[in-house]
Amino acid sequence: MKKLYFLLLIGILLFGANDTAQEYNDKLYSGYLTRLEAIDKADKSNIWLTRHENYNTYKKRKAELEIILEDIKKIKLKKESESRVRLEEMERKRDVLESHIEQLSEFQNAPFSGLLKSPDVPTVPLISNPFAIFSGFSYIKKIKQDLESYQRNVHELEILLENLKEKEEIQEHIAQIDINGSILEDIEQTKSLIQEFNSAYDVVLTSSLVYERKIDESVRQASESIKDETKHTLYILIIIVSIVLISFLLKFLTKRLMSANEKSYIINKIINIVNITLIILILLFAYIENMTYLVAVLGFASAGIAIAMKDMFMNVLGWMVITFGGSFSVGDRIKVNKDGLSYVGDIVDISLMRMTILEDVTLTTYLENKRAGRVVFVPNNFIFTTLISNYTHETIKTVWDGIYITISFDSNHKKAMYIIKEIVKKYSKGYTEIARTQLNILRQKYSLKNTNVEPKIFSFIEPHGLTIHVWYMTNSYAALALRSTLSGEIIDAINREDDIMIAFPTQTLNLKSAQKLPSKDEDIDK
Repeated sequence: MKKLYFLLLIGILLFGANDTAQEYNDKLYSGYLTRLEAIDKADKSNIWLTRHENYNTYKKRKAELEIILEDIKKIKLKKESESRVRLEEMERKRDVLESHIEQLSEFQNAPFSGLLKSPDVPTVPLISNPFAIFSGFSYIKKIKQDLESYQRNVHELEILLENLKEKEEIQEHIAQIDINGSILEDIEQTKSLIQEFNSAYDVVLTSSLVYERKIDESVRQASESIKDETKHTLYILIIIVSIVLISFLLKFLTKRLMSANEKSYIINKIINIVNITLIILILLFAYIENMTYLVAVLGFASAGIAIAMKDMFMNVLGWMVITFGGSFSVGDRIKVNKDGLSYVGDIVDISLMRMTILEDVTLTTYLENKRAGRVVFVPNNFIFTTLISNYTHETIKTVWDGIYITISFDSNHKKAMYIIKEIVKKYSKGYTEIARTQLNILRQKYSLKNTNVEPKIFSFIEPHGLTIHVWYMTNSYAALALRSTLSGEIIDAINREDDIMIAFPTQTLNLKSAQKLPSKDEDIDK
């Protein structure tokens, strides 16, 4: 009504009091028509009016199809030649109409079937883990978008009703001006539309109220679930962070209070494993509701897993024996024998599956491998099946090493043994004292009968001379260094003595004159 009054006011101002009554009516009539065109243009894109027009179009096409089908029956009864052309034309029209009707098939029952009914509200998702929180937010966003879309449809219907009512008022004013009464049919059509859309509005308004309540309830439930799961996740994170901080504190105290000799590395490994195990258990108990079902599944699967992953379980068992048994620790020098090959190196890591050793230059390298520096991975299950030697077990950091030298039979062997033993005592004295202290400590754990660590010297008769063996304590990590020093010192000392000769593989030749043997003839004469 306000728009209409505004148009009238504009008409009065434009045309003025000097215009004649007929001219004023013509101008006013033109203004009404312009406004009607504007309303029709605005309503052209309205989804409700579009679907109503499609519904009417469907009914018209359906009626036209029935007429054409009836005409086709009649034409087929005729046997005239021109009837064939007519029949083909009607069949083409029938095909076109059937195609059009098929496209409009969704409007065959009611024009607003898809708009009057509110969308189904999806079930609120179960939010039982942190990742489900994101799905909860997505759910809320989606149902709110659905509600906004439905409310837009309701708003478009309200606008359409306002435009139709304004259109009706304008048409009634036009009817007062148009004496021919041609606008009366349009007024009846507009009233019919208003009545039809009013009925639809009553239904959709009720559906909208119910739909909004459903959406509000679903949003409330989803929001509460998100809030509860957020709190639950926050508590779990606090617990996990606390465990991690405690593990860091324990590692710090281990590093400060314990030396490398006291296996701080192994303790750190144990702390890491306990830390990870606790975190996994917390997550399992927090997010797996039916723990009985999990235990049952693991029970059934354990037999197959044990067979398929036998080596892995043996490695884990070997790790437990290594870690808690104390046979090996990081930093120990070990020797591993496998398939006729020997590897000597230092343990740099002990994991659940294997020990990692770094191969060093040793006597084994010199005599057998001819190379070193390799990283060798030793499966933990080797401790059950393979001989592994530990050069630095517990407090022991020394090892017996020996060298030998062969002198000739006519050499002064007592003097040679004395010289060699004194040289060895001089250079191995420090390691001898260290070994004595280490063995005394080790006697608290093991029953040691012989703890004599003084150098030992022996002599043996060999085919090419008298071989003198000397054994001494040396650093487990640098045995070759002392061996090299002793070898040079012994050679220098022996070479300075005139009555001691180093023996080599030799043969003895008898150069005395052989007695003349009698000839064969002389022997016969006799």
